[in-house]
Amino acid sequence: MATPMIPTVTVVTQPTGRDVVFLLDGSDGTRTGFPAMQDFVQRVVERLSVDDNKDRVSVVQYSRDPAVQFYLNRYATKVEILDTVRGLRHKGGIPLNTGAALQYLRDTVFTASAGSRRLEGVPQVLILLSGKGSSDSIDAAASALKQLGVLTFAIGTRSSDSRELRKISHNANSALSVSEFTDLPHILQQLQSSLEAVVIDITPEPPTVLVETAKKDIVFLLDGSNSTRNGFPAMRDFVEKVVEKLNVGENKDRVSVVQYSRDTEVHFYLKTFTTREDIVDSIRGLRPRGGGPLNTGSALQYVSDNVFTNSSGSRRLQGVPQMLILLKGGRSFDNVDTPASALKQQGIFVIGIGTRSSDSGELQKISYDPNFALSVSEFTDIQNVQEQLLSLISTALLRATPLTPTVVFLLDGSNGTRTGFPAMQDFVQRVIERLSVDDNTDRVSVVQYSRDPAVQFYLNRYTTKREILDTVRDLRHIGGIPLNTGAALQYVRDTVFTPSAGSRRLEGVPQVLILLSGKGSSDSIDAAASALKQLGVLTFAIGTRSSDSRELRKISHNANSALSVSEFTDLPHILQQLQSSLEAVVIDITPEPPTVLVETAKKDIVFLLDGSNSTRNGFPAMRDFVEKVVEKLNVGENKDRVSVVQYSRDTEVHFYLKTFTTREDIVDSIRGLRPRGGGPLNTGSALQYVSDNVFTNSSGSRRLQGVPQMLILLKGGRSFDNVDTPASALKQQGIFVIGIGTRSSDSGELQKISYDPNFALSVSEFTDIQNVQEQLLSLISTALLRATPLTPTVVFLLDGSNGTRTGFPAMQDFVQRVIERLSVDDNTDRVSVVQYSRDPAVQFYLNRYTTKREILDTVRDLRHIGGIPLNTGAALQYVRDTVFTPSAGSRRLEGVPQVLILLSGKGSSDSIDAAASALKQLGVLTFAIGTRSSDSRELRKISHNANSALSVSEFTDLPHILQQLQSSLEAVVIDITPEPPTVLVETAKKDIVFLLDGSNSTRNGFPAMRDFVEKVVEKLNVGENKDRVSVVQYSRDTEVHFYLKTFTTREDIVDSIRGLRPRGGGPLNTGSALQYVSDNVFTNSSGSRRLQGVPQMLILLKGGRSFDNVDTPASALKQQGIFVIGIGTRSSDSGELQKISYDPNFALSVSEFTDIQNVQEQLLSLISTALLRATPLTPTVTVERQTKGRDVVFLLDGSNGTRTGFPAMQDFVQRVIERLSVDDNTDRVSVVQYSRDPAVQFYLNRYTTKREILDTVRDLRHIGGIPLNTGAALQYVRDTVFTPSAGSRRLEGVPQVLILLSGKGSSDSIDAAASALKQLGVLTFAIGTRSSDSRELRKISHNANSALSVSEFTDLPHILQQLQSSLEAVVIDITPEPPTVLVETAKKDIVFLLDGSNSTRNGFPAMRDFVEKVVEKLNVGENKDRVSVVQYSRDTEVHFYLKTFTTREDIVDSIRGLRPRGGGPLNTGSALQYVSDNVFTNSSGSRRLQGVPQMLILLKGGRSFDNVDTPASALKQQGIFVIGIGTRSSDSGELQKISYDPNFALSVSEFTDIQNVQEQLLSLISTALLRATPLTPTVTGEKVTDFYIPRSWCDAI
Repeated sequence: MATPMIPTVTVVTQPTGRDVVFLLDGSDGTRTGFPAMQDFVQRVVERLSVDDNKDRVSVVQYSRDPAVQFYLNRYATKVEILDTVRGLRHKGGIPLNTGAALQYLRDTVFTASAGSRRLEGVPQVLILLSGKGSSDSIDAAASALKQLGVLTFAIGTRSSDSRELRKISHNANSALSVSEFTDLPHILQQLQSSLEAVVIDITPEPPTVLVETAKKDIVFLLDGSNSTRNGFPAMRDFVEKVVEKLNVGENKDRVSVVQYSRDTEVHFYLKTFTTREDIVDSIRGLRPRGGGPLNTGSALQYVSDNVFTNSSGSRRLQGVPQMLILLKGGRSFDNVDTPASALKQQGIFVIGIGTRSSDSGELQKISYDPNFALSVSEFTDIQNVQEQLLSLISTALLRATPLTPTVVFLLDGSNGTRTGFPAMQDFVQRVIERLSVDDNTDRVSVVQYSRDPAVQFYLNRYTTKREILDTVRDLRHIGGIPLNTGAALQYVRDTVFTPSAGSRRLEGVPQVLILLSGKGSSDSIDAAASALKQLGVLTFAIGTRSSDSRELRKISHNANSALSVSEFTDLPHILQQLQSSLEAVVIDITPEPPTVLVETAKKDIVFLLDGSNSTRNGFPAMRDFVEKVVEKLNVGENKDRVSVVQYSRDTEVHFYLKTFTTREDIVDSIRGLRPRGGGPLNTGSALQYVSDNVFTNSSGSRRLQGVPQMLILLKGGRSFDNVDTPASALKQQGIFVIGIGTRSSDSGELQKISYDPNFALSVSEFTDIQNVQEQLLSLISTALLRATPLTPTVVFLLDGSNGTRTGFPAMQDFVQRVIERLSVDDNTDRVSVVQYSRDPAVQFYLNRYTTKREILDTVRDLRHIGGIPLNTGAALQYVRDTVFTPSAGSRRLEGVPQVLILLSGKGSSDSIDAAASALKQLGVLTFAIGTRSSDSRELRKISHNANSALSVSEFTDLPHILQQLQSSLEAVVIDITPEPPTVLVETAKKDIVFLLDGSNSTRNGFPAMRDFVEKVVEKLNVGENKDRVSVVQYSRDTEVHFYLKTFTTREDIVDSIRGLRPRGGGPLNTGSALQYVSDNVFTNSSGSRRLQGVPQMLILLKGGRSFDNVDTPASALKQQGIFVIGIGTRSSDSGELQKISYDPNFALSVSEFTDIQNVQEQLLSLISTALLRATPLTPTVTVERQTKGRDVVFLLDGSNGTRTGFPAMQDFVQRVIERLSVDDNTDRVSVVQYSRDPAVQFYLNRYTTKREILDTVRDLRHIGGIPLNTGAALQYVRDTVFTPSAGSRRLEGVPQVLILLSGKGSSDSIDAAASALKQLGVLTFAIGTRSSDSRELRKISHNANSALSVSEFTDLPHILQQLQSSLEAVVIDITPEPPTVLVETAKKDIVFLLDGSNSTRNGFPAMRDFVEKVVEKLNVGENKDRVSVVQYSRDTEVHFYLKTFTTREDIVDSIRGLRPRGGGPLNTGSALQYVSDNVFTNSSGSRRLQGVPQMLILLKGGRSFDNVDTPASALKQQGIFVIGIGTRSSDSGELQKISYDPNFALSVSEFTDIQNVQEQLLSLISTALLRATPLTPTVTGEKVTDFYIPRSWCDAI
């Protein structure tokens, strides 16, 4: 920037005047002193020469923000100024940001537009009155004012920071002080003398760094289009004048000039000229290009790609500030968003100058920030903004000052640091105090962690030190166990050190992590610590004497960065050491080089682009993004291959993986892409298409050669079809899918499609997609690391029980020796280690580590877990289900040998048979190694063959068998046929029914289906008392070819199958067929052994979508415990197939039935899985019969009265749970705590291991509160916990147990809720103390013996055995005691109000079927249940009244004839009013006045056009129970408002899913009947008349 103009003045000469600005502290602390400040300002102004326009005055008041009272050019007379000052009001506020106020004056008040005459040589004076130290930093702003030549007088009080005042003042004598502001008159003369001594000939003192002379690269981008022809000479002159003020030179300022209209042309680059004279000469020769349109977006992209580059002379990578000055005279013809964003991402300061013909919004979008956008009327006036431009250049240089650290604190918040946490907080505050936050130099984030990490605030959350310190001061210790430091480190790497969280790593800002940890990590830190180092993060790890010092050194970026204190209270002792290390941090950091550059590994990448109507605007940005990613690839026939596919309704390949072999050809093709348009968006079909047609050998895929396969999906909306099956298939093929969506996408769907949820990225719009380029490239690297050559997978399963404590080091040594001989570093072998005793614990998965060093370090650091008993069977099953899986890194499906090495020190406490067999079925090669204490017979059973069972005397002798094991491992080859196990799981007897689609659509594929069934049958063990088989075929109707009892030999079955011919015909009625096999094949008379407990399986092969509804029969089959495996083709509806199947993983898919052999292994695996689920893995030894387990719910009194007894309740619950069988999914547990309201601590389906449950119960916190509403709590567990969605297996016949611990009588009635639980068949044990109501406990309990009592909760152990005996006596077939009144059979009037508008046309058949099914469950009759159906859209129509029909048959017939009315809008309010006025009336058959409960069931698919409040309220007033059922298109708030209470509002995704809420609806009907309180009888003589009125009436009375 140019030095301020220096007028020449002598002592004799009178100055031409002064520009005087008063900056007044208006914060809360100066409220009493403000009148004295006003008086002082007036006195100073009185002595100025305002009236002859010599002196000018401005006043600014500030606290948190500055506020101009008036500018320098506002008043021309002293009287006006004095009047205004006299009338000032104190603004108040906190904090006091003096730095921000000084910067504001510099940028806004000391400017020509505000009346400053600085450029005319008039002295600039600032008088600051401040009452305390600033909350923000004043350094940069004070320096900037001195640079500008402003003479600052800083006046403070005894509460001010004198050092700060001296910094602000232009010299030491200009910092003045008074005791209080009332003493200001005492320094008036001193200030006056200083002001009078002000002479024009002032040279501002040089700051430490002259920002204007700091070297910089400046590019001028000039609009040379037709529209600026007249203004171009002025633009040229302006550029020349700016350049004349620069300090040009090769190592000083560099300049480039670029001109554009339609296209862009560089006149000279940053490296072209090294003298100002050469640049000016070139500028003077500029002529406008002319032409149009004005493509500003392209021009910005061009300078980004071609001018701000190293080869063109840019010094951006060396940290030299980069500036782009854009002069444009019109609106851009193309989009500027993406290139403007990219320039900002690169840290380029863009200053935009436009005219009145420009689009100011566009200019602000392009500029670095909106303040960097300047405007003139015409370019002929451009000289008017020269000062502003130079000021912005200075501002930019200030902002571009050395990039100082980003600091993230990661704090151990586990249980062990509770007492030390305040010391940690204090330490963090001390470190922050030394940082420069207020001038945006340093940024800070704090993360706390125990089991999981929790961000307290991100790097971009706060901009002032005060805010950060306040937040740190208020932190609460989160508590919890275990301490997962590895997961926390990975989390900050992936989530905090990112641009979106405020990290400036890409701008070269050092990234610092300060970890405070109080003990060793429960998980491995190796990979995460390495990843942080790769990212260039400088980690300082600080621990205590309880920490693992070796772990801290691993985490730290170097040995000197691992610091230690005895306790956290000693942290101040290392503060200076840490500070010195932080100050030594420099920008030029090179992260340690990785062993392998993964980016150069060859790969096949397919881009799948959403080209539908919804992405039309964003498609150019998608196209540019793909182009930029491709430009970073190493394209070649034997290097990287690329394919691009676009889709909307259909899918179109633009080019295959084999089409192009050069980057140039690919880029040319990409640039020609245009969006397909159309809809809907069928992502599922597109995924299937690329799987079947692009990731194939013929299309150029090298998947079979082991080359990593990647699919990058860019999609802008939710898929119209189902994505589950094709997404799963891609994962099964080992294809890494990275999904990128927008805010219009369904994030859950995107995560489901992606390889794992971390592979799903998101942007607001596709125009912002460049923001995730770095993340995408990082994921590609991650995927390449995970994609390894196909060689052995080795899992070590180590006995960690109490008996191996002394031998465990020898086991560790042995494992290390084996690993030393593996090839891990070249990603050939993969290793996992699992330790077990009672439960298995994975130490690390197969895909956790990629180097031998990491694995060896982790094995060396293993800790013996201890515990009893030794459950080897459960551990084997666990590794089978959890470790030998693709998600854990197993490559079994890719043909990689799977090896398990078991080291076990004694016989197993549980049965190993089924699990050992399952591993053999999976093809796992198991080597079982034991000691003399082991069970040698058991080891042989576990091993994959006799030679694989090895033995040593003690574990210290393991080295003796190392060579023997090594030879066996080396002999492992991929082509392994697992030998038949002793007991084949598949040979467990089972009944299998094949249901084959024989319709017209499968005619071509039927022979393949027939062959497939034959091959599966050949693998079965057929016999009357072994496996039984039935085959059924269907299209419109269903036909049994043979029943389960027909054939008893495999030969007969195969002969019959070979004779099968397709039935043909249509439509395909899958629902009817499912119902048929349920009613006619899975029956005792047809040979089914379901009632004898033999597993039942249905294998469905179908090639199209069902014409009828499958929901009810599919649900019925599941209710019967039949395992349904569905196999479909691409013509099938994958969602329907998943709905039919036992669970979604039991739904398989092939492209055509001709490919069905490809899923044979998966089918056999699912049969094994089903058998495992259907067969207990432990021996069945019972007196009479084995139960299915129990669902046990604990309901704990958490009111104020149980505070002291709560620990005893916790202990009791733990003791009960210890005796349950949770780990094998026999028993399930839930805990609910209550006082006024109930609070679920966890549901029945939350935890699957006893350990998790015990840990959670141990950590429960007493909720407190009054009153104690036991009735409401009982009702809550009845309605919310004893339900399938919460994990209850009541419908499967599993006993439901409730254990209530209550410390006093209930404040509300328990009668109805207790009765409802008995109706449900729940066995309730009510346990109280001497303060409880014993009568109430007996009412609640399911029988008299189940009401137990103790004196205090500390006596609970005395009744433990009694409760245990009662629980053990629980059997499955329980008949709930008959209640006094069967609420379901109580007569009631039910009106169905159906939305028949246009929006429900597709869902109306499902609504109609739903109403029919509900009616079929009612007890219809004139004096029983009555039903009415009403439909509405704009108007309302009654189909039949409550009095119309008296039989269920008539009602059902009428319902089946319903057709949607159509039309709109949806007037729900009017419809509610209509049924109130016309249906719930005596004349229409309502028995409301006779006390019969009245119910309205509303089914609506959208938001009401009219108001529902009044009619909804009126219905409630009448005591009508309204149950509302809506879809995702409904307004949930409106639905709750209409419903009787919010719990009476149900929701489904679409009405096609409405059957899912049938149970809930019936439950609500029961609830409503319970709430409909009987009216007290009227007794006259001998006659008693019974009335029933709704409880709401009673409440109103």
